[in-house]
Amino acid sequence: MSANNAPQPVKLSLPLEYQQHLFQELRAEDELVVLARGLGLMRLVTNLLHSYDAAGNNLIVIVGAEERENGWIGEALAEHAAISAAPMARGLTVVNTDFQSVGAREKMYAGGGIFSITSRILVVDLLTGLLHPESITGLIVLHADRVIATSLEAFILRVYRQKNKIGFLKAFSDNPDPFSIGFSPLSTMMRNLFLRKASLWPRFHVTVAQSLEGKKKAEVIELEVPMTDAMRDTQNAIMECVEVSIHELKKGNPGLEMDDWNLDSALLKNFDVMVRRQLDPNWHRVSWKTRQIVNDLTVLRGLLTSVLTHDAVSFLQHLDTIHAAHSPPPGSTRQNQSPWLFLDAAQTIFDTARRRVYSASAKTISHSGDNIDSLRPVLEELPKWALLADVLEEIDRDLYFEPPVRDDSNGTILIMCSNTDICRQLRDYLQTMHVKPRVKKPTKDDEGEDAHKPSATFMMRRRLRSYLSWKRQFAQVSASLFSENQKALNSAADSRPGLAGAGRGKPANKRRRIRGGGNIGVTAGRTETGVIAQYFEKPGEVADLMAEVQITEEEAQQKDDIIADPLENMDDYYQLYEMQDLVVVHAYDGDQDEHVLEEVKPRYIIMYEPDASFIRRVEVYRSSHNDRNVRVYFMYYGGSVEEQRYLSSVRREKDSFTKLIKERASMSLVMTVDPHGIEDPQEAFLRTVNTRIAGGGRLAATAEPPRVVVDVREFRSSLPSLLHGRSIIIVPCMLTVGDYILSPNICVERKSISDLISSFKDGRLYTQAETMFQHYKSPMLLIEFDQNKSFTLEPFADLSGSLSSVAPTNVSSDLQSKLVLLTLAFPKLRIIWSSSPYQTAEIFESLKAQEDEPDPIAAVQAGLDKDMKAEDQAFNQEPQEMLAIVPGVTPKNIRSLVLETENIKEVANMSVGELEPMVGKVAGKAIHGFFNRNVMEDDE
Repeated sequence: MSANNAPQPVKLSLPLEYQQHLFQELRAEDELVVLARGLGLMRLVTNLLHSYDAAGNNLIVIVGAEERENGWIGEALAEHAAISAAPMARGLTVVNTDFQSVGAREKMYAGGGIFSITSRILVVDLLTGLLHPESITGLIVLHADRVIATSLEAFILRVYRQKNKIGFLKAFSDNPDPFSIGFSPLSTMMRNLFLRKASLWPRFHVTVAQSLEGKKKAEVIELEVPMTDAMRDTQNAIMECVEVSIHELKKGNPGLEMDDWNLDSALLKNFDVMVRRQLDPNWHRVSWKTRQIVNDLTVLRGLLTSVLTHDAVSFLQHLDTIHAAHSPPPGSTRQNQSPWLFLDAAQTIFDTARRRVYSASAKTISHSGDNIDSLRPVLEELPKWALLADVLEEIDRDLYFEPPVRDDSNGTILIMCSNTDICRQLRDYLQTMHVKPRVKKPTKDDEGEDAHKPSATFMMRRRLRSYLSWKRQFAQVSASLFSENQKALNSAADSRPGLAGAGRGKPANKRRRIRGGGNIGVTAGRTETGVIAQYFEKPGEVADLMAEVQITEEEAQQKDDIIADPLENMDDYYQLYEMQDLVVVHAYDGDQDEHVLEEVKPRYIIMYEPDASFIRRVEVYRSSHNDRNVRVYFMYYGGSVEEQRYLSSVRREKDSFTKLIKERASMSLVMTVDPHGIEDPQEAFLRTVNTRIAGGGRLAATAEPPRVVVDVREFRSSLPSLLHGRSIIIVPCMLTVGDYILSPNICVERKSISDLISSFKDGRLYTQAETMFQHYKSPMLLIEFDQNKSFTLEPFADLSGSLSSVAPTNVSSDLQSKLVLLTLAFPKLRIIWSSSPYQTAEIFESLKAQEDEPDPIAAVQAGLDKDMKAEDQAFNQEPQEMLAIVPGVTPKNIRSLVLETENIKEVANMSVGELEPMVGKVAGKAIHGFFNRNVMEDDE
């Protein structure tokens, strides 16, 4: 099939000038398109796919699409086909692990259409000839920024371009950052994509700016919300902890490149990944303190977001869980605790968080004349809540006094936030902001104008009750888990006036007199090691707080309304609402936001949190519809981390595009594709020259190029791609013995370190070594390390918690001892140590130098019954892999079980007598005992 590059007479949904210009470019030639986030990348892709789908005689393959993107593309193609009335349009076919039948896939490929295929299935189908590369009209590559040299996508493109020089290839990305990191990143990426041209479309592109800044511009109202003093103090304290942690990292690792390790970079989403990537090669050499600080940075950066998004009670609960997770084990010293917990800023974080929830105040006067403290709820509200209520009130007032001109908008109010937790928080607030809880002593505000103002008091009181109940259970669990530390916690100095005063050097029954009964902050003391002590409210304090926020009749009724089961009487709870009466709260969800805007058609949009890509989506939405008016309220905390992150993301994207434009201007042409599709005869001959030295020392020219038989499950790794890059033919098969067959004599079992540890734990490696020796003369065990990790076993002590029962300090020695036992059991087993997949490919090439080429049929038959043909092997391997783990099941008898039974359930229900003819007496008892062990234990 060949591509028809002339535009098809189909109806497209690309109303803006830059979209139409891009579409014409893509139809004319192959290129890489890097589009700024929010400018409608998926809309462009779906329109391009529809233009080929309408032709009806194309075979288009989509590479790199995620599951939800497949849903969007399928829906868009169906809508386009219905609007355009294209009779030859077939829509999208998704090929994933649900397609077990090879014949069904081959038949579908022959019929043509648009296919979204997972990378693992696609590369195997291309190598086996199930899908001939010459029959493909073209490839569409999504998320091109992820296509690195060792990825499966790069492997697919290499196979495609080797055998198909005519088909088109178009790549898309809306993430410019990876294209601007490293040495000549754009040139390297273009080489991986086998493309020559890059088309860059930032927001400041002239055509884009003209399309979005015309007469149909959205009305934007910017609302800067001031933070409360407590929020600002908490944020500054967290920032101080982050800054000190980064300084300690620099001081402890002077040999690394740390120019980007600063407070501004710490606000970026990928800062943790950047730090860990630089430390990974020397991870086994860094100190415990460095490892702890790296983990603490993730926690602290999460707190920077939580202080702005969580309500006061939820933030305090979050702090309690963090403190419990970082609590030292009994008998620990200062050296093995999180360093940031020793800072004064950490004390500020915990103290301020408690003051936002409750504070101590003078309640009664004892017989000695001193005040006795009591806890009273403060329940500080987030400033954005009140502003959100004001915005909604303003919208209602405008709708009543100044009704807008009728247009195609629905009048719906759309509130956008960052995640579903904040959606739930806003929903609770909007449902209860006009509910006033009953108080013991009404104040003037309760009877005046403030009584009608929206408030989060009702919601916060309910959350405080839940927190106190949770804290009571949390204290019991903490006491049982850390019983030895509980004494230190109870005896720790409490800096609250009058409570646990022994820590201040005065008798506990002497209370300091407080004039005026002012509010007193609640603080926690420190343990003997200097770390912040866990604070637990005393039973009397909890009782006082619970009395303050007791459930009223109105609140109980409100609670019943919320939790009522609507299925009892559906007519009373289900009804259709007018769109202008709806307030929709939705979380940012990438390209899905475009569908939300198109379906909801909101007249008012409230951006509860800033998001640069969503602003552009609103611009595209407003510019695409003449008959829809949009007013946007843009809310952000002034001087906060939220504002800095937003500005930093915009600046970072602009800088990335600027670097890309400069590199493209000076980039040399990458000659990776022969424009005429003609191969040099000399090059074709040299590829068939086998440089293995024959008996007479002559170079042997053979028409048989080198090949390696690879197990299809090994395509998760990058090694098959690297072998293919060395001009070695890859033959994918379903192997029973080994992972890579290099020759009739050499069989290699590949293990990563984590897989090696688990293989030793369950004994699987010994069975695999035994079966390799039964069918091959030179079995080998390949232990392959990650390219970016250290070439040593020491870092894998971190895996001991889940993979080994030995102490962390003995993991590497324990692993070495198991390797020694393995070599003692199999003296002829050769072990290959490889520092990376690149070195493994080089080792394999040298091992094949003196060997004959392997026979794929013989490799598949190894381990099978003699009377069983290779092609009879079932493709659904999951049940067989599950069955292979059962004690008593071996590679020899598993075939009998597969042939004689229908499924695992039948095997589990068999008696020993029924199993004995198939697997033998001993194995039958072991299999029967495994499946009936739990039943026997229950009977006992």
